[in-house]
Amino acid sequence: MKIYPTNSLQAEFLKLLTDACPSAYAVIQGDAKAPNLEGMAYFYQIPQGGVLVEIETSGLPQKENETSSFFGMHIHENGDCTPPFDKVGNHYNPANTAHPQHAGDLPPLLSNSGYSYLVFYTDRIQIEEIIGRALIIHSAPDDFTTQPSGNSHEKIGCGVILEM
Repeated sequence: MKIYPTNSLQAEFLKLLTDACPSAYAVIQGDAKAPNLEGMAYFYQIPQGGVLVEIETSGLPQKENETSSFFGMHIHENGDCTPPFDKVGNHYNPANTAHPQHAGDLPPLLSNSGYSYLVFYTDRIQIEEIIGRALIIHSAPDDFTTQPSGNSHEKIGCGVILEM
């Protein structure tokens, strides 16, 4: 059993994940390219600023002879998850920065036999500014270089971020 200092952000994150109600959530569904993809994302506002994001997915497509692979993940401007997810707009980027510094640029998901679980902290967003936007999962990992969106290929999963 790990013991966390009572004054650390790590302890704050653990307390949020185990005791608190998230501030927002997204129900993720796949499209025709990933019909088994489903998941949940939870967004916790941090009192010190920023957001703790918890995301769990299953049914991520597997490539032949691979049990693990990476998938890009971003917050997009518009919350319209009508397949094929072409109405979500660009990455959420209120400061008009270059990729990968957009507020909507998120870490990649690591799929293990189609399942992923990820918790991360970001100070690039606040809950009130992402409500109604789309959380998108892409078919390839973000390369963190290619402009404007990291060459993460097709949008295969989408969930509208809603307030709890």
